Amino acid sequence: MKRREKETPKKEKICRTCGSVFGWSEARARDWDVAKYCSQACSGYKLGERDAELEAAILGLLAERGEGKTICPSEAAKHVGGVASRRDWEGLIQPTREAARRLVKAGRIVVMQNGRVVDADKAKGALRLGYKQILGRGPV
Repeated sequence: MKRREKETPKKEKICRTCGSVFGWSEARARDWDVAKYCSQACSGYKLGERDAELEAAILGLLAERGEGKTICPSEAAKHVGGVASRRDWEGLIQPTREAARRLVKAGRIVVMQNGRVVDADKAKGALRLGYKQILGRGPV
């Protein structure tokens, strides 16, 4: 009698590098049990100097704006990459969102859409980044 292999549940997983949520697909079916990363880029990615610059830019821009104000992730990308041309900063949008996710996980900031705090891992579209407020006492 042949023994049946247990099928692994096809639920969503969280990428260990960028923190985004990724789901099962036919392409990943063979190695779904051991999948840890959302893409090949994330599987070989190591945090570097640019990531630290992006995190510092996010926190710096929020500090400049003041309490209760937000920034767009593109502002931090422009701050780090430069604004001479769109190519300078456009490639930094995704790394900026990943830096924001790390800051959210550290409890430093929140991600907002339409004036409401949202889950950074599932948020898509236009985002705003703001300081995490504790009972109206200002940034953490």
